[in-house]
Amino acid sequence: MNYTYFNPTSIEFGTDKIKSIVNYIDKKLKVLVVYGGGSIKKNGVYEQVKTALEGYTWLEFSGVEPNPSYETLNKAVKIIKDEKIDFVLAVGGGSVIDGSKYLVAAALYDGDGWDFLDGSKQVEKALPLGAILTLPATGSESNTTAVISKKSTNEKRYFGSPLLYPKFAVLDPNVMSTLDDRQLANGLVDAFVHTCEQYLTYPNTSLLHDGYAQTILKGLHTLSMDWENRKTISWQENLMLLANQALNGFIGSGVPQDWATHMIGHEITAFYGLDHARSLAVVQPQLLRVMIEDKKEKLTLMGKEVFDMPNNYELVIEAIEYMYNSIGVSTNLNDYEIDDKVVENITTALKAHGMTNIGERGNVTLEKVAQILNMAMKK
Repeated sequence: MNYTYFNPTSIEFGTDKIKSIVNYIDKKLKVLVVYGGGSIKKNGVYEQVKTALEGYTWLEFSGVEPNPSYETLNKAVKIIKDEKIDFVLAVGGGSVIDGSKYLVAAALYDGDGWDFLDGSKQVEKALPLGAILTLPATGSESNTTAVISKKSTNEKRYFGSPLLYPKFAVLDPNVMSTLDDRQLANGLVDAFVHTCEQYLTYPNTSLLHDGYAQTILKGLHTLSMDWENRKTISWQENLMLLANQALNGFIGSGVPQDWATHMIGHEITAFYGLDHARSLAVVQPQLLRVMIEDKKEKLTLMGKEVFDMPNNYELVIEAIEYMYNSIGVSTNLNDYEIDDKVVENITTALKAHGMTNIGERGNVTLEKVAQILNMAMKK
């Protein structure tokens, strides 16, 4: 267990916290407020941000998509450079925050920002970033990574740097009041799979990391069973906190990590526009079945500690599927808009991106990916 863990993001959690952003942004700085499709104007968040930024010089950029695109974000990069923006404030879910991470890096780079996504360049400097979270799912508000899509080539890639940590993140559960069932379910599934990617590998010696991951998984499972109360503040604040802790970097420190489900899921989203969480939900159970010999020890532990199902690791996979289905997230790839080239498209894209041996042991091959996808297309 050797690792360095560092997380400099200040968390402002709770009711009426948006006004606290003034404690982190100097009034001398010129701010760009970045958001998505305009839901922040319906749930009162925009007005709260506007009130908090009274006396500041600020501009806004809207229209960041659910899978933030390179093409859209580059329009904002131009604004940042032309207007000499000093600080970016992301107001939204993981997509807006991920997109803003791209902005703060690309704004101080003379080349093409996609260089960070294809791995040809590393981030060397970035503008300061703050986040107001409106849709809990990705943990992007206090981590170093971002996932960006390129529409012209059907690519969805990720990049990361310690320079991309937001300076602060506001987590006010009250802003979740206008989220629909699809968004809440996606957030729960996303957080659950994030935790599994850092937990469902092979046994390690860290009692703390396993115990912490199990607590997050158990909490998310509890929320799924309490789905009827999803509009209550206690349910929503628990999802907001659990999703944050699932991917703030700690539970993966010093332990093996998988991420094969994400690599496959990203390609599905890139080709077919499927919600990120739903791409994960169709891939994960079948990946666990294909890789069950590698996973059975941790699946057994998960069964005992999360689902109260001791000594039956195969049933644990069924429990995961049942949980997703119970909140309206199908695990059948055929329930989504795909074509008969899905296996060929995904395996070809993974090969092109150098992902021919993924997973914690590097043994999820393209042949196994094809098997996983074929199994995910349940007849």
